Amino acid sequence: MQTAAQPAAHRPRIVILYCTQCQWLLRAGWMAQELLSTFSTDLGEVALQPGTGGIFQITYDGELVWDRKRDGGFPEAKVLKQRVRDRLDPGRPLGHIDGHVVGPAAPPEA
Repeated sequence: MQTAAQPAAHRPRIVILYCTQCQWLLRAGWMAQELLSTFSTDLGEVALQPGTGGIFQITYDGELVWDRKRDGGFPEAKVLKQRVRDRLDPGRPLGHIDGHVVGPAAPPEA
């Protein structure tokens, strides 16, 4: 339960605007699932908004994160998660999505 002394932290709203004529609902739903699986309760909402005219845009609190026409196609899940993370919590590691840091090879055991 929240009290007046403890206001709720802002949790962003992501909107995925997709073209119904192009039948991109499944793609939009999959991307929403990827974001919710990765960021869980750090997000306030991930909404699917139907549109027309070949539109596919993703916004983060009203700020355009991805535009199919501007960015040249659909985002890879990795790229979308990085763009959302960079707005939500830039210092947050995304594990394998960020790539592995390769250190020196361990010497072989005898």
